[in-house]
Amino acid sequence: MERIKADICVIGAGSAGLSVAAGAAQMGARTVLVEKTVRNGAMGGDCLHTGCVPSKALLAAAGHAQAMRSGAAFGVAATQPDIDFGRVHDHVHGVIASIAPMDSVARFEGLGVTVIQDHARFTGERLLVAGDKEIQARRFVIATGSRAAMPPIPGLADTPAYTNETIFDLTECPKHLIVIGGGPIGMEMAQAHRRLGAEVTVIEGARVLGRDDPELAAIVADNLRREGVTLVEEARVSNISGEAGAVNVTYSCDGKEASVSGSHLLVATGRTPNVEGMGLEEAGVDYTPRGITVDDRLRTTNKKIFAIGDVAGGPQFTHVAGYHAGLVIRNALFRVPARVDHSAIPHVTYTDPELAHVGETEAEARERHSKISALRWHMAENDRAQADRQTEGAIKIVIDGHARVLGATIVGPHAGELILPWVMAMQQGLKLSAMAGYVVPYPTYSEVTKRVAGSYYTSTLFGPRTKALVRFLSWFG
Repeated sequence: MERIKADICVIGAGSAGLSVAAGAAQMGARTVLVEKTVRNGAMGGDCLHTGCVPSKALLAAAGHAQAMRSGAAFGVAATQPDIDFGRVHDHVHGVIASIAPMDSVARFEGLGVTVIQDHARFTGERLLVAGDKEIQARRFVIATGSRAAMPPIPGLADTPAYTNETIFDLTECPKHLIVIGGGPIGMEMAQAHRRLGAEVTVIEGARVLGRDDPELAAIVADNLRREGVTLVEEARVSNISGEAGAVNVTYSCDGKEASVSGSHLLVATGRTPNVEGMGLEEAGVDYTPRGITVDDRLRTTNKKIFAIGDVAGGPQFTHVAGYHAGLVIRNALFRVPARVDHSAIPHVTYTDPELAHVGETEAEARERHSKISALRWHMAENDRAQADRQTEGAIKIVIDGHARVLGATIVGPHAGELILPWVMAMQQGLKLSAMAGYVVPYPTYSEVTKRVAGSYYTSTLFGPRTKALVRFLSWFG
């Protein structure tokens, strides 16, 4: 067996692992990257192949179809689009192929990374075996990600079901897509397939988009309903049955039992970390069903081994994986005690309208702080939104008694872009006065940031004291 010595060995070539490997190699560290699943020479993990990239490409296709139906308000005759789902499939996979070279084995080997395409298994606290190679490294980074969780619903194991890992392989539009789970993945896929011609039913155990502010999440839900998506909330699925092309889901809601039949079933009920078969016990690495146990420096119970991204059990987003990668570089290579802080991590649901959030919701803030205020500004009061006929939505900012930002939620066009200033405000501890003082180009959607911040000072600025001061100063000419 060939032995390889390295400064850092990364297990998993998804977003987190690739970021560490690329950074470490370019900084001069002897770097080994182990990945068991390489698709046509490309790594990249779920984000590239079955997650962020294909889902946004599918949503883009669906958005173009919807635009053809929605031109009347602009004086453009609305028309029913002729959708070739096979070509939609080709578009999605074409986007993947265009990005794949950045995550290819060849590129990383060109950076100086030793790439091993095999299953990784620890045989000791500082030893890893992958195929016919044994890697001894000063530091290891586990970045094996997560996979779709399959809930223990009776009959599900015997019924054909799709997850995010397989839904993008469809070349024909489902006649009726049933979605179990009303989180971001479920809602995005529900709207995309509805706009591309499918009948869609979403069944959710609580309320859809349940981790977001209910006031603004309701705007997204209402829009999906108007587009024809059936949303069943507070429902418990009791049985699933059927075969390819004909599935049936039985559930209870409001004390009554009901069922729905469809052609395809998508399960979108969360993720489970990939921790099996790696010999973590041999390495002295503790883990739970939620993921590998890490400290605030992302070190496992074996301090020479780090765990990052989805497998570490924290927020499961690609941008968090990149954030973790930077922290590991600082900790593992430069010995800087950089600590993780998830308090200002944004997340976005890419429905139409988009839903973006950072920090605390209003309900969370009321539980944690003695005095808070919630400020709102509606898209209908934004001139650019009026020009684009996209007035559905609002921004909601939660602040403490000192006008410091505790959280922000935005629903509307480009919400994912509009959330960034509020992420910066939270990270830098800015008060609303800083946000209200920015000069914002007109007409842009970003004016909602300045407007909602300025609304906090409106009553004072135009109040009796200001008026009295203006009258007093006018005496002096």
